[in-house]
Amino acid sequence: MRIGDIEFGEKPLFLAPMEDVTDIGFRRLCKRFGAAMVYTEFVSAEALIRDVKSTIDKLTISDEERPVGIQLYGRDLDAMVEAAKIVEQAQPDVIDLNFGCPVKKVAGKGAGAGMLRNIPLMLDITREVVKAVNIPVTAKTRLGWDCNNLIITELAEQLQDCGIKALTIHGRTRSQMYTGDADWTLIGEVKRNPRIHIPIIGNGDIKTPEDAQMAFERYGVDAVMVGRATFGAPWIFQEMREGVNGKSELTTSQKIDILLEQLHINVERIGERRGIIHTRRHLAATPIFKGIPDFRPTRIAMLRAETVEELTAILEDCRLRRQSY
Repeated sequence: MRIGDIEFGEKPLFLAPMEDVTDIGFRRLCKRFGAAMVYTEFVSAEALIRDVKSTIDKLTISDEERPVGIQLYGRDLDAMVEAAKIVEQAQPDVIDLNFGCPVKKVAGKGAGAGMLRNIPLMLDITREVVKAVNIPVTAKTRLGWDCNNLIITELAEQLQDCGIKALTIHGRTRSQMYTGDADWTLIGEVKRNPRIHIPIIGNGDIKTPEDAQMAFERYGVDAVMVGRATFGAPWIFQEMREGVNGKSELTTSQKIDILLEQLHINVERIGERRGIIHTRRHLAATPIFKGIPDFRPTRIAMLRAETVEELTAILEDCRLRRQSY
């Protein structure tokens, strides 16, 4: 599989762009464990051209995480074009256009998945951004606004005609948000369309090696993008690549070491208090503590910890409890 001049090999696994999740430290961990492509958090075009520091900071990427995409969202054509030129200066490998974020503060204002209600504007933005930059432009979207407007098969061709180099499709509508089950049938239909010649990347409910394998074999996608299943589990890419083949997984103790490393990366990057808060999302979601008896008080203590020493002690206790369980 290729995007522009980037070669990914067969059946690559991508880390989905996620706000407050895919910071540079987490991206680097996911890359270490086999993510073929990683993406930044969402970058607001309006905030970028206003030079908002927190948005500018999202453009920071490192060579060790390449290939890396910066994902851009907005609802104004001129702002999106200007922002894309700024993003290009950060030298990502890909600029990805976010036409899929369903949250109210984005889609409700006409950006992200809100673009599914204004297809002419979506296509104008795509076409003009492609013209404005010299690196590959890709897009990510959903099946449609709701179940009565499943437009992805036609939309995929239209976006391709605008010049994108790959398309990621999340198998839900905007109205579904993240509820219900992802429907991959339309993703497969897009991939089988003989008029589609760009790579199609499937996204939605990929949680296990078997899920990823099915996505490739049943629906024929060129790549699989993994989102929420990565929370607290950057090693999931290694498990997905090797698990189907029956190879051994990392031990729980090794996984706790990785979470501790993530904690220290975040603390070093943004300070102790913010680093701990930023890591809590992953600690709350990590699957490695499932099954430990009477774990709820420990989880509460973990999410209330205020120092690295306190949180480290709790994780070390979890290590001992997991080993004895």
